[in-house]
Amino acid sequence: MIKEQQEVSVLGAPQNSGPVMSTVVHVQTEHVVPDHIVWSLFNTLFFNPCCLGFVAFAYSVKSRDRKMVGDVIGAQNHGSTAKSLNIAALVLGIFMTIGLIVLVALYPGLFYVRIGT
Repeated sequence: MIKEQQEVSVLGAPQNSGPVMSTVVHVQTEHVVPDHIVWSLFNTLFFNPCCLGFVAFAYSVKSRDRKMVGDVIGAQNHGSTAKSLNIAALVLGIFMTIGLIVLVALYPGLFYVRIGT
């Protein structure tokens, strides 16, 4: 086996004793504005009482459009409106589903359709 030898020279103190210059880079962080579009789509497809899910989806799309343009305040406003509508749609949808289950359990013949005589 061949061993390679490397020579390291000690440089010592810097030759130039002038002031040290530094560079500072400011990275602007992009504002993360939630648009709740997935939640709105879920509410539109599954829990859509009084079309609240669809309206929330519309506000989510508006929020995403505002975010793409760079209007952070408008995106936040539309996003918070979409969030409020999503909460209302989800709560009403769950209450209506539970109410329907209770209604079917208490009155099983209520939705029974008799065909013929």
